[in-house]
Amino acid sequence: MIQAIGLTGEPRGERPPAVDDLTFDARPGHVTVLLGPAASGKTTALRLMLQLQSGRGVALFRGRPLHRVPNPPREIGVVLGDVPGDPSRTTIGHLRLLSAAAGVPIGHADDVLELVGLTGLADKRLGELSRGMDRRLALAAALVGDPHTLILDEPTEGLQPRDTAWLHGLLRGYAAQGGTVLTTSRHSREATRIADRVITLDDGHLAADQDAAAFARTRMRPRVVVHSPHADRLAALLIDESQRAHHTSAPVIGHSIEVVRESGSRIAVYGSNCAAVGETAFRHRVLVHQLADEEGDSGLIEPLHRADGRQRHTVTAPSDATDAPDRATVTDTTPAAPSVNIDMPTSRGTDTATHPDGDCRSTPTTELTDTLTLPVITAPTPTPRAPRTAPAEHLRIPRLPAPGPAWPLRYEVRRTLSDRTVALVAAVSLLASLVAALLLARHGAAPMSRVLSGWPRQLPFPPAALGAGLVGSLAFGQEFRFPALAHERGAVPRRLGLLVAKLAVGGACALILGAVILLADEAVVRLAFGADVLGDIPDTPVFMVGWAGLLVGCAWAGVLAAGLFRSTAMGLAAVLAVPVLVVPALRYVLAEQAGRSLAGLTARLRASGPVRWPSGIDHGASAVVRWVTQPVGGALALSVTALVCAYGLTMLRGRVR
Repeated sequence: MIQAIGLTGEPRGERPPAVDDLTFDARPGHVTVLLGPAASGKTTALRLMLQLQSGRGVALFRGRPLHRVPNPPREIGVVLGDVPGDPSRTTIGHLRLLSAAAGVPIGHADDVLELVGLTGLADKRLGELSRGMDRRLALAAALVGDPHTLILDEPTEGLQPRDTAWLHGLLRGYAAQGGTVLTTSRHSREATRIADRVITLDDGHLAADQDAAAFARTRMRPRVVVHSPHADRLAALLIDESQRAHHTSAPVIGHSIEVVRESGSRIAVYGSNCAAVGETAFRHRVLVHQLADEEGDSGLIEPLHRADGRQRHTVTAPSDATDAPDRATVTDTTPAAPSVNIDMPTSRGTDTATHPDGDCRSTPTTELTDTLTLPVITAPTPTPRAPRTAPAEHLRIPRLPAPGPAWPLRYEVRRTLSDRTVALVAAVSLLASLVAALLLARHGAAPMSRVLSGWPRQLPFPPAALGAGLVGSLAFGQEFRFPALAHERGAVPRRLGLLVAKLAVGGACALILGAVILLADEAVVRLAFGADVLGDIPDTPVFMVGWAGLLVGCAWAGVLAAGLFRSTAMGLAAVLAVPVLVVPALRYVLAEQAGRSLAGLTARLRASGPVRWPSGIDHGASAVVRWVTQPVGGALALSVTALVCAYGLTMLRGRVR
């Protein structure tokens, strides 16, 4: 169940907030529709509920706010537009990535893909999908975690009728299984088809909260839409016949019609039917291109002049504001004409082409733009149609076990392996290191440690370190560019488990990259200049510890900076700032005396300790201390520590808010 209490957006300059004190609920087993025209606050309300936009109020999902939901993909499925995924990733790869993120078996992605009818497009890339297929994939991404709640923002906008009907059936089937569905729509007819409850918004305020039957009774009314090149003449004929019927036929008293002029060749008649209007046109030889029996939405309108030139109307308040909150009762000042009701339809309907046998065929229509008021004509009172439902068999999603503690690591491993940019960065780093190693070996003046690492003195960092930093930056940077764990761009959750997984995978990638580069540089130099060029590296443990620490530190700095600043470029900039800004500053702090004072630290600790540890630990600790005393090592340690503190403060601040 969803409970939205007092949702209020931020003021927009001198304008009022897009949503003001909105309170409603969406119940399990029901489809709830937020209905309203464009800019009525529907999308803002959803973004406030999902904490994607600052404001006041609270939204409770099964009694808990979103930030207290342990794993949102397992409880809340969201569709706020197109699929926010990497266009180069395949559909099945994207769903498997989301399955790993939600902590569900990878094979569940195939089940959901079959559910939405995209099995044949499993290997198609996201950037190649059509609008309808993209919307199906977005719904599959929302369902992959087996959530109990679905939140959708105008999911049928821009879809073909076939895709729209399929989506309506799936949502009805999901609700029939006990799920909670909250969706938005601009069209009253769509709300009538799928909704169990309709919440109408008007300029950010709650205008009505009705069940489907009450909404259909008060808002949806049948009408006849006429397309004719002589629409004005047909309107005048309808006026004459309605006046004669009013004066000569007693049974019609008490009934009324409303006519809306949509364009110069299109009018809509309320309170009549396709046959009655067609017979009038036939008797007077008026050419009619199309007729349509459809349902239109009644709305509050301003009175207009009559198309036949008669006097203006005076508007009075409706007699029953509860039953018809959006209707205006209009009284004609012409003595011969009875009182009529004018309603402005705002939904889209269907046109019907009239044939000699009276058959009607549907075609799309456009929205209404103008009104024309006509007197009374006989018309039966329509019965509201119940919303269509879809059998529960249309939606079969197996119940899945709760996610284990290893889901962030599984997700990050799958994300890294499926990211082509990571492979490209590793290849470029390896190629640059090989070129640098060959140049250094050719001159013969560089120490062997710099030859094998491909690190000329002119560069602040070796290519391997820059590659490791960029790989770490992509860990969070790609999340904000193509978010898979969030409902909207820029809302990646900062969780300790996810951060630890990204640090672990980033560090592992850096170590693998460093080992490959050392082995490749040695093999290429040996092949190009012979084994005599290769010498021994003095103090090999210190070099290995320093090399590993440099790469892992760069990777971690990139991960933390990209997560803190929400950008891959800022993550790489933080890595480059270490040799450019931090290292020169530390050169003034770490003097030679400090380095000499730390030289025998491990030996003194070993002598003063109550327990004597093995000599191997002594050598390892000495290597670590010597690496830390180097400017680059100290700068990296200081930078990573500062980024960890900043990241922790950001997490704490988000929890407080």
